[in-house]
Amino acid sequence: MEINGLIESPEIEQNSKLKAAYSQLKNLLSELRKREIPTAIVNAIDQEIDKLNGFSGSDKELLKQVRNSQSLILSLIKKELGLVPKGHFQTMWMALGMATFGIPFGVVFGLTLGNMAFFAIGIPIGLSIGLAIGSGMDKKAQEEGRQLEIEIKA
Repeated sequence: MEINGLIESPEIEQNSKLKAAYSQLKNLLSELRKREIPTAIVNAIDQEIDKLNGFSGSDKELLKQVRNSQSLILSLIKKELGLVPKGHFQTMWMALGMATFGIPFGVVFGLTLGNMAFFAIGIPIGLSIGLAIGSGMDKKAQEEGRQLEIEIKA
């Protein structure tokens, strides 16, 4: 079963943010069309596309709907199929590294050196650890064929 296509209206060309979001979603859909996807998931994706194609509202509301639909599609394919875009784990683990490794290391440095101003030293350490873990997981996903050939920009 084939995934439906997005219908572009003339208003999209006039708004650069909306045009970029639409282009990114179109690229995501074209990547998904290259893969074998179960019918139930294709139907869920088609429902989101139909929402966008039938949307009648302001450009700001449409942009919000495009981003929400893209997010929903990405979470669905990650949960059900294990597919992720390029850099997904690296982005996720960058924040997790700062929180789970950086803050505790910063507290240890601050307490050890007797000055909590050194607390901030732990954050770049945690960031580096998170990036290393995330890029390793991205590499593993690529080797297993679970990585889409698209990078999602926020």
